[in-house]
Amino acid sequence: MNPAAPPEAAIGVGHAPGHHGELLQGVFLDEEGRRVAGLVTLPLAGPGSRAVYVRRPGTPPEALVVVPAGRTKAARAAALAVAECARARGLPPCGGELRLSGELPVGLGMGSSTSDVIAAVRAVADSYGLRLAPERVARLAVRAERASDPLMLDGRPVLFAQRQGRVLEVLGPALPPLTVVGCALGGGAPVDTLALPARAAEEATAAEVRAWERLRALLRRAVATGDARLLGEVATASARRGQEVLGHPEFDALTRVARRVGAVGVQIAHSGAVAGVLLDPAAPGLRARVRDCVRALDAHGIPVTRTFTTTEGAHPRPPDRRDGLSPARSAPPAPARSPRRGP
Repeated sequence: MNPAAPPEAAIGVGHAPGHHGELLQGVFLDEEGRRVAGLVTLPLAGPGSRAVYVRRPGTPPEALVVVPAGRTKAARAAALAVAECARARGLPPCGGELRLSGELPVGLGMGSSTSDVIAAVRAVADSYGLRLAPERVARLAVRAERASDPLMLDGRPVLFAQRQGRVLEVLGPALPPLTVVGCALGGGAPVDTLALPARAAEEATAAEVRAWERLRALLRRAVATGDARLLGEVATASARRGQEVLGHPEFDALTRVARRVGAVGVQIAHSGAVAGVLLDPAAPGLRARVRDCVRALDAHGIPVTRTFTTTEGAHPRPPDRRDGLSPARSAPPAPARSPRRGP
């Protein structure tokens, strides 16, 4: 090899899922009794972000190009991941090209920016022959976008401190089986999250924290016992609290439809327009209830987006080494199969 020739480029690939809004969001107490903002997301298999990173050794680290050019959060995440992975490998940081693609709509509260960020971090790590532990990915994601969804945990039901990038509680191995009729409130228009009123966790009253902690305990029991109805009660209560900020005019119609078709409850994105009617698949007449739900939502002018289950794509990633860095697998994980579309 010619010693004057630049080292060959290395290519890495990363993928991250999206989610379907939240089952629970509020202010909770951590292990030291401090008030912390936290959330539990509803996993969604299929739609997500895919990133391809071409590392170019010998180029300056600021020579990092992102396509499409407007993905500034993913660009910050890639730069942070380059610094971390280069340090782990004992190499100087360098530039490269990050290309992003995906199917998640922006502004509906489905984790599109976090999905981009995590896919970018995973692609950079893969280009260095590494896989970062979820805890490290979470820290990088929060540094890149200030608040992050727990998509790096690949569907495990956890209470996640989105502004700190840490797990407050692992609720269990999997959510109870649910069939979700997804829809979009507000005509599917994106929600400007920066325009929403924001409160610091410390500003929550003692009564509010007690109420959120009760919902947390009920959700813990629902996951432990596989109780779909109890989970639906928690999600509906959390959605009602979320409406104090979001104020979707169709929310009352959404809950009426849920009661009419015998659903266990509803859920929403607390920072977007996506919502879902939650059905127990073990109850009789599921197909008819899904069909009636779709028709009723359509009659109220609420567009249905997809029908999916909480058991689709539920394949947790294998644990990483304690040091948070482990050799990458020979090939990147295959994207989860797409969710079934609604009738």
